[in-house]
Amino acid sequence: MSTIEIKEISKVYGKQKVLDRINLSINKGEVVGLLGPNGAGKSTLMKILTSYIPPTSGTALINGIDVQDDSVKTRSSIGYLPENNPLYLDMYVKEYLRFVLGIYNKVSKKDKIIKDIIDLTGLGVEQNKKIGALSKGYRQRVGLAQALIHKPEILILDEPTSGLDPNQLVGIRQIISDLGKEKTVILSTHIMQEVEAVCNRVVIIDKGKIVADDKTERLSKLAGTSLVFKVEFKEKINIKQLQNLSFVKKAHKSGDYEWLIESNDNTDIRENIFQFAVENKYHVLSLTQSKQNMEEVFRRLTK
Repeated sequence: MSTIEIKEISKVYGKQKVLDRINLSINKGEVVGLLGPNGAGKSTLMKILTSYIPPTSGTALINGIDVQDDSVKTRSSIGYLPENNPLYLDMYVKEYLRFVLGIYNKVSKKDKIIKDIIDLTGLGVEQNKKIGALSKGYRQRVGLAQALIHKPEILILDEPTSGLDPNQLVGIRQIISDLGKEKTVILSTHIMQEVEAVCNRVVIIDKGKIVADDKTERLSKLAGTSLVFKVEFKEKINIKQLQNLSFVKKAHKSGDYEWLIESNDNTDIRENIFQFAVENKYHVLSLTQSKQNMEEVFRRLTK
């Protein structure tokens, strides 16, 4: 059974339909990147899953339980970091985490639990400060710590790395990747590199509907793009020779001896390129497949 099951979820505000009959299943161990333009419905879907707002129609199940039927039980299974990361700025870091822990009725070994979560999220050097005195990056870590402190099965993270510097980004991404091995993680972000680094599955929402749902590495095919290969010959090549090949869709120069060759029918043509070179007594100095840029995939699917 899926950890999260979304069935025909719609959300309407007045005359505006924010979500339009969304269907989605997410299993334990999946780190799902939730992408979409501003206003696509990502945060709304997360708020429905966490019982923050009700759907207009449809059903959201957490471990088989309807979030509207037993919100207390379903919330106890979820760690949630909202986009705006609301915190009590007058509280100290350890005081705040102890307060959050008390909400979940974790009465034993509180000191050890707090210490472990501080170590996990890298808050050690700031643990005795007031939250209001922390940088935005460290406040984000406090938000992640409160989402993790009760050891939830499911993590729902809305822009979790917002405001972090490059060194902090690496640490938080590693934490999320490690957690994804044993938990279900939904991660909303606008950072395409983050999706490629952390997520093993991507769901793209546009205008309230799912327009793509697949493993990260397969999304380029969903976007309808062709494979592109970068090849460097030792000799100068006539463009007509390449354009007349049956397996080539497009070819253009990227350097004196370098070419970008787009394959026909979205197939791997490296062997064909080598065969072409052998038959014409050309020498191939390098041949690599250009990696599809996730940002371009996103743009193609939501334009």
